[in-house]
Amino acid sequence: MIKDQIQQLAADIFGEVVALRQHLHANPELSFKEFETSAFIQKKLSTWGIPFTVMANTGVVGLLKGDLPSDQVIALRADMDALPIVEANDKPYKSKNEGVMHACGHDVHSASLLGTAYILSKLKAQFAGTIKFIFQPGEELLPGGASILIKEGVLENPKPAHILGQHVMPLIEAGKVGFRSGIYMASTDELYVTVTGKGGHGAQPHQNIDPVVITSHIIIALQQIVSRNADPRIPTVLSFGKVTANGATNIIPNEVKLEGTLRTLDEDWRLEAKRLMKKMAEGIAESMGGSCEFRIEKGYPFLINEPVLTGQARAGAEDYLGKDNVVDLDIWMAAEDFAYYSQVTDACFYRLGTGNAAKGITHSVHTPKFDIDEDALKISTGLMAYLAVKQLGN
Repeated sequence: MIKDQIQQLAADIFGEVVALRQHLHANPELSFKEFETSAFIQKKLSTWGIPFTVMANTGVVGLLKGDLPSDQVIALRADMDALPIVEANDKPYKSKNEGVMHACGHDVHSASLLGTAYILSKLKAQFAGTIKFIFQPGEELLPGGASILIKEGVLENPKPAHILGQHVMPLIEAGKVGFRSGIYMASTDELYVTVTGKGGHGAQPHQNIDPVVITSHIIIALQQIVSRNADPRIPTVLSFGKVTANGATNIIPNEVKLEGTLRTLDEDWRLEAKRLMKKMAEGIAESMGGSCEFRIEKGYPFLINEPVLTGQARAGAEDYLGKDNVVDLDIWMAAEDFAYYSQVTDACFYRLGTGNAAKGITHSVHTPKFDIDEDALKISTGLMAYLAVKQLGN
């Protein structure tokens, strides 16, 4: 059976995949600057005889055709970029690039997809169809590498009917994976607000127009958009994480800058919420004698897992790993640019368990001490290979 062969090949390449992951982890690169990462991936694909093209400057798209005749095409995606975080782990593979860290597991994703490509290259005589391996840049930075690749035609020539992606999840133990059908992850928009008043001496507030006070009213009032305007059945998050007021204990500044994020799971409400926020903030500032510039940087759409494909992928995972190792996922209000793929083709984005409480591996993604239980790499490569060949009808 092809499943047995995939499992054996995954076991055979496990050590190399660990080494690939550690190399990538030690040499992280920021979004759209993944030049060495791209070259490393290209070299590996060349070694294994898998042809590829370079897209979006640093993206790499491999193409593998099975020897048996079929017009079926499936795409498999991994992201490559790291985050601007100073790593706090003390491991041999700790980041060598100060201030840059693979804190979201993209090193795991790329190493795993390389392993998957290797496995499938060894089995091409036994399956029908074509597999695209998409190594994508810039997931962590707007406009998102997925949107650029799509514009450049990554989902054409040949056109995949389905796309699969996996992402690390430290809340799930290594050896398990998670699935959710339907809407899974939120849209995201970045909010940049500048509130302008009239600065002056803190002891003479009557002579000033205090943008700090105006901003405080805006922050509180905007929460009404969530609590009193959003349909309670539509998850909505509005958070402000940065407030800059360059005054002092006795200096009222001329302006205050505010940065935040809006996330939701409905595109119509997303548009309306942004209109309401802008109107409310500008109205409050004007009523208090100041002014407000409310700029919205449109981010990723919501991510939807196509139900039929997701059901088939889940069944494949249960077959490959056993039902006890496949868990249900809840809605997650984080965002992912894989959502762009899900808006234009049938997509399934599932979670790879990487945590291990017994080993103390529990830190969340996007934190300085994030790491994985590398036993997760025992299943990450073979599972995706198996899902791909099953989806191609093999």
